[in-house]
Amino acid sequence: MADLNPAQSQAVRHLDGPSLVIAGAGSGKTRVITAKLSHLIDAGFTGRAIAAITFTNKAAAEMAERFAQQRKLPASERPTISTFHSLGMKMLRTSGRGIGLKPSFSIFDSDDCAGLLAQLLQTTDRKLIKLASAKISLWKNALTEPEQALKEARGESELRIARAFMEYQATLDGYQAVDFDDLIRLPLKLLRNDQEARKHWQEKLRYFLVDEYQDTNAAQYALLKELVGDRCGLTAVGD
Repeated sequence: MADLNPAQSQAVRHLDGPSLVIAGAGSGKTRVITAKLSHLIDAGFTGRAIAAITFTNKAAAEMAERFAQQRKLPASERPTISTFHSLGMKMLRTSGRGIGLKPSFSIFDSDDCAGLLAQLLQTTDRKLIKLASAKISLWKNALTEPEQALKEARGESELRIARAFMEYQATLDGYQAVDFDDLIRLPLKLLRNDQEARKHWQEKLRYFLVDEYQDTNAAQYALLKELVGDRCGLTAVGD
């Protein structure tokens, strides 16, 4: 930890309860996470019991590379370093049967989703399709179910999109498919509804480090809260 300043070193060494590190851009927050990964292993955590969460695949790859330069571990012993969505996909592939999802489920990309919405809305209006896609994403990230969205919709345009949301989700379910937002929403549903799955993932991942914490939305926060549970094994850094 020779390259850390006193405040960074304190954040790395703190293991007694959750830790929130707030600092400006370029102040070495990501360095704190990388250093804490190593410190946790020194403190007795196995690498595979630690998860470091970032918001882009590029950031995750860079963090994994930095950590690999510090620690040479077998692949089976390395920490999980990924985005929320990659972790969610891993959870669903492993435990998704608890909510009726087969391990071979498909993931709809943005073009697939837009095509499905065009069919359901019976339109080729790209502006409307884009609006519907954004609204459905907002609902999902706010953990609003289709039935609730339909009940709370205001105005003909929003009602039309809410009705499409009902059909959209039913179609995905029928295809054994998920969209990008479901990679957060469904793991959360899994942990809340399947006690065995919740126990498995809470025991498997014992400590979480989250980069750019200020960017977490309601669904990501709720998923993290379920994963951490009562153990308080969490360090979050943000602006």
